[in-house]
Amino acid sequence: MAAKAQKTSTFAWEGTDKKGSKIKGELSGQNPALVKAQLRKQGINPTKVRKKSTSLLQAGKKIRPMDIALFTRQMATMMKAGVPLMQSFDIIGEGFEKPAMRTLVNEVKQEVSAGNSLANSLRKKPDYFDELYCNLVDSGEQAGALETLLDRIATYKEKTEALKAKIKKAMNYPIAVVVVAIIVTAILLIKVVPQFQMVFANFGAELPAFTLFVIGISEALQEWWFIVLLGFFALGFLSQQAHKKSQKFRDWVDHTVLKLPIIGDILYKSAVARFARTLATTFAAGVPLVDALDSVAGASGNVVFKNAVMKVKQDVSTGMQLNFSMRSTGVFPAMAVQMTAIGEESGALDDMLDKVASFYEAEVDNAVDGLTALMEPMIMAVLGVLVGGLIIAMYLPIFQLGNVV
Repeated sequence: MAAKAQKTSTFAWEGTDKKGSKIKGELSGQNPALVKAQLRKQGINPTKVRKKSTSLLQAGKKIRPMDIALFTRQMATMMKAGVPLMQSFDIIGEGFEKPAMRTLVNEVKQEVSAGNSLANSLRKKPDYFDELYCNLVDSGEQAGALETLLDRIATYKEKTEALKAKIKKAMNYPIAVVVVAIIVTAILLIKVVPQFQMVFANFGAELPAFTLFVIGISEALQEWWFIVLLGFFALGFLSQQAHKKSQKFRDWVDHTVLKLPIIGDILYKSAVARFARTLATTFAAGVPLVDALDSVAGASGNVVFKNAVMKVKQDVSTGMQLNFSMRSTGVFPAMAVQMTAIGEESGALDDMLDKVASFYEAEVDNAVDGLTALMEPMIMAVLGVLVGGLIIAMYLPIFQLGNVV
């Protein structure tokens, strides 16, 4: 059994070169003594070598999916250039600014140096490398085409994360509008309306029903604002917990979001794009279609598509054509079904699925841009109705007083 490799750290060093000029830099090593020895080999006289400290801000930075996509792309580039695997880990690890990513790369390197395959080393980090990722790497290692598979995985991860970013952009914009509207309305009800209420108290006349309604809301909010705020937080927390622990709640959410106007269409097209992209990547990697559909179902991101893909898998395993099974589910759009049929007939299924993914990714991009353009006037309309309604409610008694006089 191979001995476990020592942990590699990053060291900041200072020293002088052969001309006596002061220089400094960073170098990865297992301990200061080995770093000094490495520097001396380069003709540098080290005067100070210390382990690089990380700030609390840097240490708190979590590893994001885009970091994994970047790691994969760099690995693919290194392998294509003929750089040995262990040296690739060193080069890539030093290039990351995030301490967490450096640690992750070093830990994977230690697993590989201990005699494990790259796929098995990655499987020990399931929080960052999912089953689909590891299976594709495993296929690449077994086929002797690891650099090609890493390139495919990198492209898959980059496009998938770009698509997710677009979806978040589409979702965050309306949420931001609602939050701003609620904050503005709350400020007016708590701070502005009471000032008008004090003026109205001296009128001695009956106030309009709309004004009384707004004043009632203002008084309730002034007295119970803490309870209302707590209620919002409690609702958010309970929804999060229900989504995490209840499969029925998650299924209901997945079904509901696809029926929402505008947003539902964007989420539907993104799910189709994710289905096509994942299936194209796995099928092109040489994974049998039935096994590939297992990975596609897990990466679908929506229970409606997951159930549809599992039904497709059952049909395909009995000999039914993929396009016919997709059509029978009633979930996939006609364009995706037709392109799949052409791909099956021509023997270029992975290429056709790749085109389907690119088409629907472009559709999502256009839909997000359209939503952004649509939301700009909607912001003005929503805020105008809320703020304008409150102002009208406050000035109605003043207008009526003028008519009486």
